[in-house]
Amino acid sequence: MSSTKDPCISVCKFTDDICLGCGRSKREIRAWKKLDKTDKRTVLAEAALRLIKLGATGRRKGK
Repeated sequence: MSSTKDPCISVCKFTDDICLGCGRSKREIRAWKKLDKTDKRTVLAEAALRLIKLGATGRRKGK
C-alpha cells in the first residue's frame, strides 16, 4: 500500500464512528491532512481491515 492519497469516496455514511466508504474513524478523517506518510499508511491499512470486518464494499482500486 504505497499510496497516501485521501481515500474518501464521498459515501460518508457512518456505523459506530466508522465511515462505510473509506473505513476511517471521524477522528482519522479530521486528522488526515496533518498525518505524515507513515501514519497515513497505517490508517489506510487499519481502515481496510475495518471495512472487511463491517462487510462494507468501501474503497475500490482502479478508476
